[in-house]
Amino acid sequence: MERFEAGSYDVIVVGAGHAGCEACLAAARMGCKTLVLSINLDSIAMMPCNPSIGGTGKGHLVREIDALGGEMGLNIDKAFIQSRMLNTAKGPAVHSLRAQADKHLYHIEMKKTLENEPNLDVKQGEVIELIVENGRVKGVVLKQGSIYYAKAVILATGTYLGGRIFIGQTSYESGPNGLAPSLELTKQLKELGLRIRRFKTGTPARVDRKSLNFEKMQEQPGDEEIVPFSFMNDYLEREQVSCWLSYTNEETHKIIHQNLHRSALYGGKIEGTGPRYCPSIEDKIIRFADKERHQLFIEPEGLDTNEMYVQGMSTSLPEDVQKAFLSTIPGLENVKIMRPAYAIEYDCIDPTQLKLTLECKDIEFLFSCGQFNGSSGYEEAAAQGLIAGINAVLKIQGKEPFILDRSEAYIGVLIDDLVTKGTNEPYRMMTSRAEYRLILRQDNADLRLTEKGYKIGLVTEERYKKYLKRKEEIEREMERLKNTYVKPSEVNEFLERHNSSKINNSISLYDLLKRPEISYDTIKEIDVNRPKVRRDVARQCDIQIKYEGYIQKQLKKINQFKKLEGKKLSPDIDYSKIDGIRLEAREKLNKIKPLSVGQASRISGVSPADISVLLVYLEQQKRRRGEESE
Repeated sequence: MERFEAGSYDVIVVGAGHAGCEACLAAARMGCKTLVLSINLDSIAMMPCNPSIGGTGKGHLVREIDALGGEMGLNIDKAFIQSRMLNTAKGPAVHSLRAQADKHLYHIEMKKTLENEPNLDVKQGEVIELIVENGRVKGVVLKQGSIYYAKAVILATGTYLGGRIFIGQTSYESGPNGLAPSLELTKQLKELGLRIRRFKTGTPARVDRKSLNFEKMQEQPGDEEIVPFSFMNDYLEREQVSCWLSYTNEETHKIIHQNLHRSALYGGKIEGTGPRYCPSIEDKIIRFADKERHQLFIEPEGLDTNEMYVQGMSTSLPEDVQKAFLSTIPGLENVKIMRPAYAIEYDCIDPTQLKLTLECKDIEFLFSCGQFNGSSGYEEAAAQGLIAGINAVLKIQGKEPFILDRSEAYIGVLIDDLVTKGTNEPYRMMTSRAEYRLILRQDNADLRLTEKGYKIGLVTEERYKKYLKRKEEIEREMERLKNTYVKPSEVNEFLERHNSSKINNSISLYDLLKRPEISYDTIKEIDVNRPKVRRDVARQCDIQIKYEGYIQKQLKKINQFKKLEGKKLSPDIDYSKIDGIRLEAREKLNKIKPLSVGQASRISGVSPADISVLLVYLEQQKRRRGEESE
């Protein structure tokens, strides 16, 4: 292959899926000359699996990406065809927005955004080699021989690296959705010392809308009140389309059981580890054998296609078996499969080889993000892409890195879990992973993060002014509620109607709102001088007042957490020389090289006793330095 120099950039991003898009946009918007490379430009922001953005835990990530100046929230607000707020029967900490996307429109809008971004070049090409000199990445080599130099490179290879598709006993090299895989880069990554592992994921069949009987399914409409993903959008109005609910049955399970030996997963063909929290239908009927049925959703893939996505039915069974078991489901008796379900295996990195900035520990200026880091899901990928893009720029500029800790954002939880704890399966974000989830709600992501995004130069002036205005409106309304008092004669009849105890003395509206049976909306009739307040501002006031006591308790825990995070550890510490730390803990600490005692305490295999020894060691070192300075 004849090689030639094709250009130089500040940042090169390898891959243009959800991680790559956020990474390249962040780098370009922060002032770096950026190149994003994709094997196929038709795969930019492609949705090879479910045609949706958000969901439990994931919706929080999208809101945080948006608050920091990322693109995913803005893009889904352009391309959604149905919007629903999940978990509304529970508390606000777990409320999660989910939007069904027109997947083709989502791709078109994101591609347009990339193409029109100043400082960003978009190019089709497969990277087959990294240029690494003296432990530092210097550029990339493309299959056609072109060499591009860069100050930093970000790997966002998704499921393309060593991609292999499985449908029954048939397997072949392929990226997702039948696109070309990347087959040459893994070998060099291993030679560079990176620990590569094999993961797998799967996607259900796409079926023809014309072959379905919706009268036998339960309609799932969108919410009447559309809540935007992006804080830049106050209101959205759109005609929404419905999804549909149906269930498997005894006959479905019988067919799957009879054909398990033909499954790539159960037939021993697949070596990679799959996502426990998104199991195949084979997994479901084996692991949950006591369940008589499993639910599935039929979801439209867009407004201009008859393809429908069968949510909850990923499988690696042969196509004839897929047709047979789908036909047993109410509404799918005459189903026509347009794209069969498949499983895909791919190469990814052990993420404990990364710093919290997502830079490789052993190769300077090489960053990685997304499914290549062992995560699953578009939202997890985009969140990492944003942080990798930001930190690549800050590293080039010689500035302090941008690290969000577990008390600041779900993004902080995601990255800390991957880098500190590692993962033995595709990692999925869930609200249960965030120990401070009452603080890290999706509704306050801008209040938590937009100031930070502005300081690093990613949040625009327009977004920052909008954030300041919303913040000021919330503070003003909270203050008004604190200073507006009502008398017993004015409210007792109202309280009685709402099954709330009467009062004997005047009370502020603020204190009245602490009662669970009273809401901001219901006190409207006694709040006679209420100004016009936006619904998101009203909602924020309601939540902050109602959960004030719980929030204060969680803030105290965060202060304790911050103390351990504040006890910094040098990456040069040799833990094997610290007496009293157990052997396993020494090995893990030397492998991860935590930045703080807090991070060290979260490493699997490091016990509280080991942390106590580490704290004594730090105190000894501190005293020794003090004695030496005297």
